[in-house]
Amino acid sequence: MMYGWHGGWGVWGWVLMALMMLIFWGGVVTVVILLLRRGRGSEQHGPSGAPHDAAERILNERFARGEIDETEFTARRAAIRQKL
Repeated sequence: MMYGWHGGWGVWGWVLMALMMLIFWGGVVTVVILLLRRGRGSEQHGPSGAPHDAAERILNERFARGEIDETEFTARRAAIRQKL
């Protein structure tokens, strides 16, 4: 005896369950991948995120904090841009 199994939805019930499981686990995997990419996004440089961009950002921050004067800022920025 099949204890409460009376046929139910039959084959279509199993197909629907299988599809729902695939959608569920696909969603879980997608969310995990997106979270991992977001966490590493600040460390990686994309095609436009060249290393000199980071150097210029740091230089701008130092100038804004007053650690370097305008002459040194201009000279260092020119040196960074020449290395392209």
